[in-house]
This record gives sequence, C-alpha cells and structure tokens, in this order.
Amino acid sequence: MRTKTVADLVRGWLPKAESDLTNAELCLDAGKALDTVCFHSQQAAEKFIKACLIAHGIDFPFIHNLEKLIELGAKHDPDFISIESLGQELTPYAVELRYDDEFWPAAATASQALDAALTIGKSVMDRLPPEMGSEDERVQVQNPS
Repeated sequence: MRTKTVADLVRGWLPKAESDLTNAELCLDAGKALDTVCFHSQQAAEKFIKACLIAHGIDFPFIHNLEKLIELGAKHDPDFISIESLGQELTPYAVELRYDDEFWPAAATASQALDAALTIGKSVMDRLPPEMGSEDERVQVQNPS
C-alpha cells in the first residue's frame, strides 16, 4: 500500500466538501430541511478550508470553528482573512444550532449560508496548486448567485 501524498489528502477532502454542497443545494431547491442546508454549508466550508490547510502544510486541530481555521490559513496567506466574516457566519451551524430545536431558518438564511460556503470554496480553490485538484480535473465551485 502506497503512502498518501499531500495531493492525495487534499483530493480526498474536496469531494467530501462538494458532497456537502450538493446536499445543501438539493435541500434548498426542495424548500425543505433548511436547517440541513445551513449544516451542510458549514461542513462544506470546513472541508474546503481544511483541504487548503493540508495543501500548505499547516497543522490544524479537529475543530468546527471556521474563524480559527481561517486564522491559521492567514498566517500562511494574509489574504485568507478576507473570508473570516463568512466563517463567523457559518460556524454556529456546525454544533450549536444543529441541536437547537428552535432553529428553523427561513429560505433566505439557508440561501445565505450556501452562498457563504460557495464563496469560501471558490476562495480555497483559487489558492490550491493545480496538482491538488481532483484526480481528473480540479473540483469546480460555482460562483454564488
């Protein structure tokens, strides 16, 4: 069994992030499970950020706080801080609101969460070396609408 390279690890995280985006988009399009849209948006953003940290050799704790993860990335690339406010917006959807029985977001809130995740995904993909994309081609993240 061969040892995984950094590129292999990054390519392992990116499809997981894309899967979370797909789940968020499907729920949003159906107009149902809008809390799930928020959760999967946070999860996608987290996986994109962690893929970027791995690509640049930055160790990170296994946490869900996107702001802290973004701050780690900003030590390598100061412009990474530009997505910090989006991370702050999404972080509560990982744990706190996931188990809050009173959290039932409106479609606009869910859509905003998905847009934030897409923006973070695009920002990360722009920072990855080309060889760190998916096996066949780089994972494509659409611009938020």
